Amino acid sequence: MNDILIHHESGITTLTLNRVEKKNSLTVAMYAAMAKALEEAAVNPDCRVVVIQGHETVFSAGNDIADFLNNPPATQDSPVFQFLRALSSFPKPVVAAVCGPAVGIGTTMLFHCDLVYAGDNAAFSLSFVNLGLCPEAASSLLVPQMFGYHRAAEALLLGEPFMAEAALEVGLLNRVVPPSEAHRLAQSVAAKLAAKPQSSLIATKRLMKQGLAAQVQAVMAEEGEMFGRMLREPAAREAFGAFMQKRKPDFSKL
Repeated sequence: MNDILIHHESGITTLTLNRVEKKNSLTVAMYAAMAKALEEAAVNPDCRVVVIQGHETVFSAGNDIADFLNNPPATQDSPVFQFLRALSSFPKPVVAAVCGPAVGIGTTMLFHCDLVYAGDNAAFSLSFVNLGLCPEAASSLLVPQMFGYHRAAEALLLGEPFMAEAALEVGLLNRVVPPSEAHRLAQSVAAKLAAKPQSSLIATKRLMKQGLAAQVQAVMAEEGEMFGRMLREPAAREAFGAFMQKRKPDFSKL
């Protein structure tokens, strides 16, 4: 079974996270597949819109911890960074449908989508500090910009989950619906976009994003370098060791 399903129909390319038995936790192979799919969709004239979705019970639990520890992102050419660059610079509209948990990159990737629809069971988490790490995907820039500083500090420093209604209030979501309707709504919106003139959509998206585009790439690169360094430091080793041993981490001396 493919962990990333790719479906093309009527100008819409849909990427479905398909590892539900592992809560759609993301592996290096999955990042590589999504990066490749986005790179191909960007230049495919038959693709006018991309939809990213999971399952109505879970969007993504973030990184697969075992895979992540065995294959850490050592350089900026690592598949996770290739995926983030492909998504953040994608020229065409990207629509996301999010239900259930969206942890770590399951949340940060949404800042690079243009329209986000969520089930009312969606729960978002930016728990990097709790893993002895720092934000990624330019979220240290984009979260304060969208949420305001104090709400961003609450999300990024405490790392506690926040639910769909809170995400809607701060502007991360366009609409909240029952989980059974979220994917259908995203596809309906994607169909509306696919029927519009592609040149106008691409130009409008570029104009909206150009003011921050260079800064997003620079911050993403800085975060990635810091993330890789912190991954090798004692706090992260303690956090991941505690996770694997199913115990509470002890940061009292770190």
